Amino acid sequence: MGRMTIHASWLNQVEIYFSALQRRVLSPNDFENLSDLENRITDFQQLYETIAKPFEWKFTRKDMKNVLDKFNNKQKMAA
Repeated sequence: MGRMTIHASWLNQVEIYFSALQRRVLSPNDFENLSDLENRITDFQQLYETIAKPFEWKFTRKDMKNVLDKFNNKQKMAA
């Protein structure tokens, strides 16, 4: 039986944020101390809040019901 893919668009947004943080702030890893690291992360967060745009969610409750129904049907067939 094939593997079912469940999408988590909110998780994709989190991954995008941490990817940007890694590329723009944490690399190279040349911090004098933890306070310096904390300040750079906080500064990035403040900047990101000014440039980030709201994400328009398109996944509806009906979409979720369809995914769960499909998943439940595959579970029943496998049993």
